[in-house]
Amino acid sequence: MLHESMRTSVTRRYFLKGIGLLSASAALAACAQSSQDKEEMHAGMETSAPLLAIIHTNDTHGHDVAVQGSGDTKGNFSMAAVPALKAEWEKKGYEVLLVDAGDALQGMPLVDNAKGSTAITFMNACGYDLMTVGNHEFDWGSELLVANEKAAKFPWLSANILDRQTGEPRFAAHKIMELADGTKVGFFGLTTPSAMSTSSPSVVEGLTFLKEDELYSCAEAQVKELRDEGCSLVICVGHLGNAESMGGTSKDVLSHVKGIDLFIDGHDHEEVQEEMEGTLLVETGCYLHNIGVVAIDKGAPVENLIAAGSFEGVDTSVQTIIDEEDSRVSSGLAVVLGSTPFLLNGERSPGVRTRETNLGDFVCEAFRWTANKELGYEVDAGLLSGGGIRTSIEAGDITLKDIKAVLPYSNELMVLKVTGAQLLEALEAACQAVKREKGLGAFPQVSRITFVVDASVPYEEGPLYPDSTYASPAKPGARVTIMDVGGRGFSESETYTVATCSFMCEGGDTYYVFKQASDAEKPVAYGFDYEAFASYLVEACDHEVTGDYAEPKGFITIQGV
Repeated sequence: MLHESMRTSVTRRYFLKGIGLLSASAALAACAQSSQDKEEMHAGMETSAPLLAIIHTNDTHGHDVAVQGSGDTKGNFSMAAVPALKAEWEKKGYEVLLVDAGDALQGMPLVDNAKGSTAITFMNACGYDLMTVGNHEFDWGSELLVANEKAAKFPWLSANILDRQTGEPRFAAHKIMELADGTKVGFFGLTTPSAMSTSSPSVVEGLTFLKEDELYSCAEAQVKELRDEGCSLVICVGHLGNAESMGGTSKDVLSHVKGIDLFIDGHDHEEVQEEMEGTLLVETGCYLHNIGVVAIDKGAPVENLIAAGSFEGVDTSVQTIIDEEDSRVSSGLAVVLGSTPFLLNGERSPGVRTRETNLGDFVCEAFRWTANKELGYEVDAGLLSGGGIRTSIEAGDITLKDIKAVLPYSNELMVLKVTGAQLLEALEAACQAVKREKGLGAFPQVSRITFVVDASVPYEEGPLYPDSTYASPAKPGARVTIMDVGGRGFSESETYTVATCSFMCEGGDTYYVFKQASDAEKPVAYGFDYEAFASYLVEACDHEVTGDYAEPKGFITIQGV
């Protein structure tokens, strides 16, 4: 029995256009009717309309194995529940389409171990019809991006990512699906423009991410093209979200673009079911905590948000594929390297994107300690953007699997030389969103850098960094005051050694100034980030996280919030 935790019905002017349910004039009149009038109109509709169910997921991030919830911790579905839900809705007489709104290829060792390819294997087995390109689809580099896209038996959609040389979409812009009765359903994809900044610059080099007015014009053009192709229903599957306006959110699109019948969203990990500008906007949250099913019957879309634990079906053949891969990966990463007597906090918000955490301290000191050991001289500090830390570590044993879940990207550990002025600019830019509830992935976790952020002082934007959605700080030092780096005090004219990762040295997130420093003097690599964590835990901590990490060390003070 399906548990329906949310049902939202919205009348749309374009549903099933051309099959006799609504004329254009009737549709325009319907838009002006009250809710009571709309309900009466639905009750009088013909019953011959095709039944369509769109099962949608987003931001699964490798959480493809079912986990039972406990207390405040949410459980999640197995990916094998998706085809089982499809079969359930087909039994009800619906034609069913499977779509994903991005960020499926990265996040947990189950998919990270094979650089995203296992996620594609699972989705192929489930029979997905399409997915939108999320920012984390870029995480494994250009070659693997191409390989994973080719391995998929379904198209990757994104109308607003263009090849800079040709000006054409890098991925398929849209896909038209034809139902059994000939009704055409058009899907187009949109990817957050912030991917230009949050992905490694080397991976997105040569690409243009349309944003703001160009993004809205792109979406408008897609709607027109799909209508001209005879689509009765136009659906945007976006990876935009609404937590950050980095060049355009899903609500920004809907406020500028008419004619989108349904918007299936992702990116910000929120549960959303609401009407905006006459369009149903839906998002499942993340990590397969829920699976969404939009049922379209008699011209009205209805969102069914199916919570983990309320549907127990799985496709056994898909489950076997997932179980075999999970067993293989888990056995290889099950070695226990140490333990912690307390939680190491890697949550997003409140957490590593909004404030200093004990896990952030541990990771950054692991970077500094490992680089110091390799170099043979004192490295001043460690620094990593909070968005690079992907999960917490619970009290108890720490396995290699746990460490790779925290640091899944396999970024190289690097030692970078920066001036005090460059470090101040980097911290000023990275702390621009400390007052936002969701914070920012760029927020710095540090070791041996002591600084204060005065959030009561507004962040003043300077010019945009090149190839970025982030603005440089107009006045570095206006909000951030650095007191000490590596026990040496602080001076803008001094040069400091900072252990960080390759993503940041390439200018990822807000750290473009680190790219400038890297261009001036190439940083040296010392293995992978997760190896540094493991080495520090085993060698420096003698396999146990010490009590001085029970709480954050106080490197960062935030005032005025």
